[in-house]
Amino acid sequence: MAKRNTPRRTIGRRDKIDLPELRLSDLDAKVDTGAYTSSLHVRGIKTFTRDGATWVRFKLKHPSHPSYQNERFELPVHDRKRVRNSSGKIEKRYIIRTPLVIFGRAYVTEFSLTDRSRMMCPVLLGRKSLYRKFIVDVAQKDLSYRQKLQSQSESSSEAPSA
Repeated sequence: MAKRNTPRRTIGRRDKIDLPELRLSDLDAKVDTGAYTSSLHVRGIKTFTRDGATWVRFKLKHPSHPSYQNERFELPVHDRKRVRNSSGKIEKRYIIRTPLVIFGRAYVTEFSLTDRSRMMCPVLLGRKSLYRKFIVDVAQKDLSYRQKLQSQSESSSEAPSA
């Protein structure tokens, strides 16, 4: 079987991402090739059953982002996995799937839900999300976000004046 030769974008050590299903944009994300799974900072995780499936209810909160304050979300649980946290301890975490938008393209991504309040970024992008899509250049940051701002600037300058 031939390998798919898809061009990979360069991503820096940090960037800003959008989570459209959660109505959140420009969230700070740390790129971490040492982490397998991506994670999302949440509080108050509660599970419940809906139509025979397990769902999770949680609040999003991070002081660096004004729209990321105590809004409650409900999503189906995709999985529950054992994840090694930044202290090296194993935690059992709920996994959700939601689209992540970076460089103007949406990728359905698995996120483990956890308390990242002691971390600088509310989102961590792990290897599974990066694999075959990106090359990491640790000397760079905000490459996607700068491209997004440039596109928005070009769109607004092309708008006809009234």
